[in-house]
Amino acid sequence: MNLTKNTRRAAVALTVPILLFTAACGSDDGKGASGGAVAKVEGKAGEKPKITVPKGAKPSDKAVTKTLIEGKGDTVKKGDLVRLDFEAKSMKGQNLGGSWTPQPGSKPGGPRTQVVSEVTDQMTQQMLPPKVLSAVAGQKVGSRFEVEGTAKALIGAGLNPQAGIKPEDGLVWVVDVVGAKKVDKKAKAEGEQAEPEDGLPEVTAPDGKAAKIEVPKGEKAPKDLKEQVLVKGKGPEVKAGDGLIAQYTGVKWEDGKKFDSSWDHGGATAFQIGTGQVVQGWDKALVGKHVGDRVEIVIPPKLGYGASPQHELAKNTLVFSVDIVGTV
Repeated sequence: MNLTKNTRRAAVALTVPILLFTAACGSDDGKGASGGAVAKVEGKAGEKPKITVPKGAKPSDKAVTKTLIEGKGDTVKKGDLVRLDFEAKSMKGQNLGGSWTPQPGSKPGGPRTQVVSEVTDQMTQQMLPPKVLSAVAGQKVGSRFEVEGTAKALIGAGLNPQAGIKPEDGLVWVVDVVGAKKVDKKAKAEGEQAEPEDGLPEVTAPDGKAAKIEVPKGEKAPKDLKEQVLVKGKGPEVKAGDGLIAQYTGVKWEDGKKFDSSWDHGGATAFQIGTGQVVQGWDKALVGKHVGDRVEIVIPPKLGYGASPQHELAKNTLVFSVDIVGTV
């Protein structure tokens, strides 16, 4: 769903003023050292932090992690799915982006565009370096922590040479742990499945495998968004801003060929819904549904990738089967 260059296709990365690192970026020594932070961070968890660095302060040549505010929620473990706020700056005062900055097209007073990701020490998206993302493990939900160090220490060989940041420059990330959840990667919607409405593809969802979606032969693709709840869940309603945890498969209407599935990337995964991080068809169809639902969505190009002519799926009508297995 396009959280990375080569895998997920439906999501778009958070806009960051400077793209600091490339998709090849990795982590080599885990969470990093504790103590020794030089940046001063002011503000409460849930509010945009103020980050200042004393004049002449030198960054550590190792990743330094410091818990600023300890939350009262569950402790996050590696492999959990999390929803995070963040603010990042260089120690020279250069803004490196954050979730408190309104994104283009966002509604005033609407939910913020946040990071929704699995806690891992590998590159999964280009909003947080792996060493910052992996440092979430061990923190409690509701906590605020910072990770700082030189660009070489935090990003290493993945540093984008065009970012204007030198390896020896100091960088600071402040992260709030908004939510976390352990998820069964093999989870899927359970229950009796309804027959598809007239003109909609047939969906078969075998255990442990990508759903099979059969586009009706001879049928023209609909020009407007089509959606149907195939399996009705009994869980809470999905709200804009939630981290949607889903099992999904997508095919092209034109030839019925699969172009993506969560099963091809290890199983159930998550992305923020209702904030423009996924194609419009997903935002429109899935906000308001319920955990446990299986939803079939047929998305015309205007609500898919039609606005990006260079995208390989720009002219395609997309058909998804989405099992909503949780929220974070």
